[in-house]
Amino acid sequence: MTGRVLVTYGTKHGSTAHIAESIADTLREEGLTVETMRAASVPFVSRYDAVVVGGGLYAGRWHRDARTFIRRHHDDLAERPVWLFSSGPLDASAAERNLPPVRTVRRVMRDLHARGHVTFGGCLEEDADGWPARRIVRAGRGGDFRDFDAVRAWASGIAAELKE
Repeated sequence: MTGRVLVTYGTKHGSTAHIAESIADTLREEGLTVETMRAASVPFVSRYDAVVVGGGLYAGRWHRDARTFIRRHHDDLAERPVWLFSSGPLDASAAERNLPPVRTVRRVMRDLHARGHVTFGGCLEEDADGWPARRIVRAGRGGDFRDFDAVRAWASGIAAELKE
């Protein structure tokens, strides 16, 4: 496939955006044409041949912008290859084992026949906005648990499938 790939995401603090950019960079390095955009900013998906959708996890729920994106573009997404990713565990669990998707993402995977899903570790730094985020950091449960080698490896797998 030599078409266009959209990598889109919903994020609160920016960690998921960095993962999305890493995925997009890897796909570009593999020779694909890629556009990266916040999920709330995507007007349509009909111009893309494949879509990667990511959402940060907050209290066990996928980010609202990712959920809204899926609802808004469901019919077009059902006509093209789709991969999903989540980010958010503030511990090493995502690096240690394959974490199952949350309920909403499982439903999306089934409805869209998504080709895959992965959960990456999250990141919550000291300068995070919002009372809940600051409380988590003050309790010593913040940090950066993203594994960009795993992100690039997953994206390379997507590229391989798309180039078949």
